[in-house]
Amino acid sequence: MASVFGHAISSLAISSFFDLDKKQATKIIVIAVLCAAIPDADIVMFRFGIPYSHPFGHRGFTHSLTFALIFSLLMRWIFFRNVRWRSKKGWMLFVLFFISTASHGILDAMTTGGRGIAFFGPFHNKRYFLPWRVIQVSPLHASQFFTSWGWAVIKSEALWIGLPSVVILFLNRMRKRR
Repeated sequence: MASVFGHAISSLAISSFFDLDKKQATKIIVIAVLCAAIPDADIVMFRFGIPYSHPFGHRGFTHSLTFALIFSLLMRWIFFRNVRWRSKKGWMLFVLFFISTASHGILDAMTTGGRGIAFFGPFHNKRYFLPWRVIQVSPLHASQFFTSWGWAVIKSEALWIGLPSVVILFLNRMRKRR
């Protein structure tokens, strides 16, 4: 998996494509970052004896497009009930939360380890990687992150996630100034 830091920075870059309401921008961005990070909550399944390859195991259902759809609708419903569903803002919030959640599986499918992503779960549990696997896979446990492996992950994500995200943030900021 990519680390929580990689998922967070990519969500910030994704958010920069949207014209956010200045009063609620921080709230919206925090929810988008949550959307990008939450799929890895599935690691608790190991504690319940659910194996990696199970449909609800790591990189299974919570990394799927179905989960991205459900979770983005849930975040939209919980935090923005007063925004009409068919309004421009309503659609923008849903799309932002969906892309942020789905980006998690996409980044993980670009890592050098694991067993792939169940993009079409729960309907189909086949696991996929993208052909371009350049992101160093992150350790599952925080204690392992402070090792040479963790340092390799930080360097890999700085290059393959951080640098493109900073460029996107910069370009979108310049675009919005005009």
